[in-house]
Amino acid sequence: WGIVESWSICPEDYGWCERKKGNNPDNYFEYVKEYENLKTTFNPVQFDPAKWAKAAAGAGMKYMIFTTKHHDGFCMFDTKYSDYKITDADCPFHTNPKANITKEMFDAFRAEGLWVGPYFSKPDWHNDDYWDPYFPPMDRNVNYDPATYPDKWENYVQFTQNQIMELMSDYGPVDILWLDGGWVRKNTKEDIEAYYRDSSNYSKDGFLKTKLINQDIRMDELVDKAREKQPGLIVVDRAVPGKNQNYLTPENRVPEEALPYPWESCIIAGGSWSWIPDATYMSGREVVHLLVDIVAKGGNLLLNIAPGPEGQWHDGAYTMLEEVGAWMDVNNEAIYGTRTIAPFKSGDVCFTHKPDGALYAIYLNKPGSGKYSGNLQIKSVPVDFDSVKLLGSKKKINWSRTGDMVEVVLPEGAETELNNSAAWVFKFE
Repeated sequence: WGIVESWSICPEDYGWCERKKGNNPDNYFEYVKEYENLKTTFNPVQFDPAKWAKAAAGAGMKYMIFTTKHHDGFCMFDTKYSDYKITDADCPFHTNPKANITKEMFDAFRAEGLWVGPYFSKPDWHNDDYWDPYFPPMDRNVNYDPATYPDKWENYVQFTQNQIMELMSDYGPVDILWLDGGWVRKNTKEDIEAYYRDSSNYSKDGFLKTKLINQDIRMDELVDKAREKQPGLIVVDRAVPGKNQNYLTPENRVPEEALPYPWESCIIAGGSWSWIPDATYMSGREVVHLLVDIVAKGGNLLLNIAPGPEGQWHDGAYTMLEEVGAWMDVNNEAIYGTRTIAPFKSGDVCFTHKPDGALYAIYLNKPGSGKYSGNLQIKSVPVDFDSVKLLGSKKKINWSRTGDMVEVVLPEGAETELNNSAAWVFKFE
C-alpha cells in the first residue's frame, strides 16, 4: 500500500481550481489573475519530507506518489519549460534549500525504502497552448479544436512530453508514472460520434455539459521514451483503456468484488484531496479495515494526505499512520505478498493467502461491536489445514471444524489485548 501527496498552491485559499472562492469567482479573467497570484505568497517553510517519509515507512507503506503538477499547471519541481513553478523567483520559497520539492520528496522517501512516482496532470490550465487566453474555457477540456490549430496543439504535445521527460531524467530512479486527466487522450472520429450519440440519450434538453475532442499527446511514443530512461517503469494512464494503463485506479471507492486485473483504490484519508484546515482524519482502525478489504480483493490502497500551505500535515495524519504501523508490525505477513482466494470475505472476516499455502483469516474488530467473549466462528474457510495460529500470540489456539466453518477459542487473557486491536489475524497452515 502507499501514499499520495496532493499538494499545490491551491491549498492556500482554493480547492482544485473551482471558481467558488476568491474575490472574483464570476469574472473568469480576474479569477485567473487572482488565483495565479497565489504563487507570490506560497511559502511552505514547515516542509519536512524526511518526517513524512518516516511516518509513511513506519506505517508499512511501500510507495509514494507525489503531485508534481495538478490541472492548475503549477509545477512543484524545477522545470525548464514554465515559470509557473515553486522555484520561480516570484515564489518566496524559491530561496529555500528544499525549493525543488519533488526532488526532496523523492530523495526522502527513497531513503526510507519506498518506491516513488510522479503524479502528473496531462491537462494544464495555465498553459496558453491548452487554454488559450482568447477563448475562455467552457469545461475542463482544451478550449480550441486541435484539428483547427494543429501547430498550437503540437506545441502543447511537446511541452507535455518535455516536462515528463524532465521527471524521468533528472530525479533519480522512478518506479511509477501516474498520469491524471483521462480526457486528454486520442479519440477517433468513431469515438467522438459514439460519445455524442450516447450522451444525448441522457440529456433532457439536448444540451451536453462536456465535449469530446481528440487530444492526442502520442502516449505510445511518450511511454517508449520514458522507459528508455526508466526501464521497468509502471505507467498509469488513468481512465484510458489500453496498454498504457498498467493498473486501474478507482477513486474514493472500493469495488464490491475482486477484480480480474491489477487495481488500486486512491482514497482521501481526511477532509479532501487538498488541504482543509479543520479536516478530520480516519482512525488507524478505519484504515486497517479499508486496507484489509482492498487487499483481500486483490487491490492496493493509495491513501491521500494533503499538506497545508505552510508545508505541514495535520496531527491526525501522524496519529493515523502510527496506529496503522502498530498493527502492521504484528500482522504485515497477512498483507504483503499475498494473493486473493475466494470467497475473499465472509461477514467480518477477510481472507488472503500466500503461494506457500498459508491462509490468513482477518477478523475486522469494529468499534462499538462490544467486548469479545467466547468462541469466534469463521465461516467459509476455503482450504484444508492442520494448525491455527493467532499472529502476535505465542499461546496455543484450540479449534474445531465443521464443514467449511471453523470455531476458534482464544487463550485465557487474550481478550483484553485483542479488543484494542483493529483486526485479529488467524493463520491456517
